[in-house]
Amino acid sequence: MDLVFVHPEIPHNSGCAARLSAALGLRLHLVEPLGFSLEDRYLKRAGLDYWPMVDLVVHRSVEALRAHFEREGRPFAQRARLFSARGGTSLFATQFAPDDILLFGSESKGLPPALLEELPDRRVYVPIRAGVRSLNLANVACLSVYTAMVSAGLPLPDNQGQYAPHELSAVDIKPSSRATRVDQ
Repeated sequence: MDLVFVHPEIPHNSGCAARLSAALGLRLHLVEPLGFSLEDRYLKRAGLDYWPMVDLVVHRSVEALRAHFEREGRPFAQRARLFSARGGTSLFATQFAPDDILLFGSESKGLPPALLEELPDRRVYVPIRAGVRSLNLANVACLSVYTAMVSAGLPLPDNQGQYAPHELSAVDIKPSSRATRVDQ
């Protein structure tokens, strides 16, 4: 399972996604343009000292992201799960597969309209009360990733609440040093 933020604008949300990725061993993909630099101190701070455990891939565009996934396993259109506050199937009624790609859009605009129009049957939403526009991106990603993993039958970490620091947790590692760039 892969976690994708398309055109994220707020470094804190992407840093939280990095921390989530580290906690679950998932690859995090960020699609440019980003609303911040990978050198941003707020991005680094939100990811805490978990950056050594983050498998971060940065794509120059949605097309580059798609090309990347077309080279792996099932076609992108069959693996993509497009999270949107505007319609689709409830997160809790969606059956996920272990190799699904969970895509989340920018905080102010969501996913690109062309992608939503192309794959309307791949849209997923988190139920919220009327009068509430949307939930925080990092919160939706966290809820959705755990729910998708359970639905897909993927094992969750079994640490029984124990913590042992990563061997590189004391090293000052910048998010930019963890990024692999994919341009096509």
